[in-house]
Formats: sequence, structure tokens, C-alpha cells
Amino acid sequence: MKIKAFKIYTFLFLTFSVAGYSQNVKLLNIDQLNERIKKGKDSIYIVNFWATWCAPCIKELPHFEKLSADYKSDKLAVLLVSVDFKSKLNSAVIPFVKRKNIKRQVFLLNEDDPQKYIDRIDKTWSGSIPATLFIKGDKRKFIESEFTYEQLLTEYKKL
Repeated sequence: MKIKAFKIYTFLFLTFSVAGYSQNVKLLNIDQLNERIKKGKDSIYIVNFWATWCAPCIKELPHFEKLSADYKSDKLAVLLVSVDFKSKLNSAVIPFVKRKNIKRQVFLLNEDDPQKYIDRIDKTWSGSIPATLFIKGDKRKFIESEFTYEQLLTEYKKL
């Protein structure tokens, strides 16, 4: 009887641990993001910059989820990088990610000076969001605009 109870508890623990892990939000600075891309095993990166308070960002997030799911056999990494204030991690970002059931890797940008990180991501970036960086090898394309799924797919296939 004890073995059966142990198996049930183990199953429940693993189930909830995996569910919680899939919605984990990690802090990430620009150096860590660049290192992740440089040393990553994926050959294509799509990095979307968004915020919980940005309506166009929220509207397009499902498109990134769908693209990642549709092309999961490709070496594609979709990274969702929130530019919300670090102080909003527990009160806004994590609850948002859980509520929206986001499965992709979600990060909160851990930088103090927006102008410095904006310039390091792309010198042409005005700072508005949503904004997306497409990377394949040495090729980089930065687009400061909201995407439909079809537009996102078109940009992905251009890489």
C-alpha cells in the first residue's frame, strides 16, 4: 500500500514540477542573451521583445508559440524577452505567462538602462515594442512591428 501511495505522490510531484518548469521566467541581460545565441545549438533564433502592458505584443505572442510548435523539427529557438520592469517579475510577468499558458522560453530583461540595451540589440531600434530580432548564423534582421502569423512565417522562411 505504501509503494502505491509513493508512486502516486511521485507522479503528482513530477507532473506539477514539469508544468511549473514550462512556465518559468528567468532574468537575462544582454550579454547572457548574446552568449545564449552564440553558444546555442539552434541554427535560427527569433527573439521577440514584448511587455505585459503592450496590447500589440500580447496579440502577437500566440503567433510565436504557433511558429515554434509548427517548426519544432527545425533548429529554431523562439525566445520571448519581456522588457517589463524587473520589479514586475513576480507581480505581473510570471502570472501573465501562466495565465496565457506560454510554452516558449520566457525571459525578463535584466538591464537598468533601456537606451544602452536598445542600442546593443540594434542601433536602428527606436525602443518601441513589439520588436523582433531574427538571427541565422551571421545574418541578423531586426523588425520593429507587430506580426500576423503569415508575416512572421514569411520572415522566418526568408532566413
